[in-house]
Amino acid sequence: MKKLAMIGCSGVGEYHLSHFLQLKHKVELAGFCDTVPERAEDFAARAGQGRVYTDFRRMYDEVKPDMVFICIPPFCHGEIEYETIARAIPFFVEKPPALDLEQARDIRDRVQAAGLITGAGFQCRYSNLVPPTQAFLREHEVIYVSCARMGGLPNLRWWRNRSCSGGQLVEQTIHQLDMLRYICGEPETVYSMAASGFVKAEEYSIDDASVTAVRFKNGMLGTISTGCYAQSGLAYDNKITFSARDARMDHAIIEYAKIYTAAGKETTGAMGFSDDGTVRSGDALVQTFTQEGDAGLICDETFIDAVIANDGSKIRSTYADAVKSLAFALACNASMETCQPVRVRWDI
Repeated sequence: MKKLAMIGCSGVGEYHLSHFLQLKHKVELAGFCDTVPERAEDFAARAGQGRVYTDFRRMYDEVKPDMVFICIPPFCHGEIEYETIARAIPFFVEKPPALDLEQARDIRDRVQAAGLITGAGFQCRYSNLVPPTQAFLREHEVIYVSCARMGGLPNLRWWRNRSCSGGQLVEQTIHQLDMLRYICGEPETVYSMAASGFVKAEEYSIDDASVTAVRFKNGMLGTISTGCYAQSGLAYDNKITFSARDARMDHAIIEYAKIYTAAGKETTGAMGFSDDGTVRSGDALVQTFTQEGDAGLICDETFIDAVIANDGSKIRSTYADAVKSLAFALACNASMETCQPVRVRWDI
């Protein structure tokens, strides 16, 4: 049985541990590492197995894991990945894979040279809502896409510090950026604006909200809105809307998806056209899809299976692909800083 080790035993690590406990028939949970030993001890106790460490190198020396899940904050990436690659250990990394694009690309190149299997924490790609969304874009010429993620302020000191998290768009809304890439294709140019002064919090240096206009390589246009000002779920309806000439699809990530088409019998408040082209309220046929199961469990199990079989072909988000989503997010940040359009860098 392959041995799995884990670095980072809090926050998103809890999410992955819940999956590992369901996959103990496939892997031995052999080592848990965290700078706070009590966290690693708690994970080992819940797993009923595994040794506890505060030094990941020592864990590598003694456990000799066959795979490792790196579940650390964005500003901690780098040293751990370099050591993991040097020891030829397949690894799964949480998003974003780094805050520095050059560092991420260097790690990507070393992964490729070492021939390692890698995965990244973009579990939304494994949702059962993705295939019908991809089918909608094959069947309809989507011209415009609107994406929003509004939420509150996490109670994490590092998250509120731009130098540690990269801001909400990089640390959180990168899930939406990744989905746009996966479904719509690669972005070409972004133009972002940010707002601040609405959120009152100590040790806070990120934007309260931002809006990004995107031109994709295929000519499609889009907007991405994100904010951490909300105090209620009533603040905004988070979803991605794909708009074609005669239909649209609303995709609420890992929740539901709805396709609206004409000639339906169900009155929905959908919009239609009068003879002069004016938008009016009309009827629509609504096809609804709901999330089934845990996409994150599928994501983690796919990586584990890939390492066991030494075949990464079924992994939907590798480290190299995660770097592209990072490039998208950092281009948006660069545009906020310069107040100018920025081309997404695919050249390096």
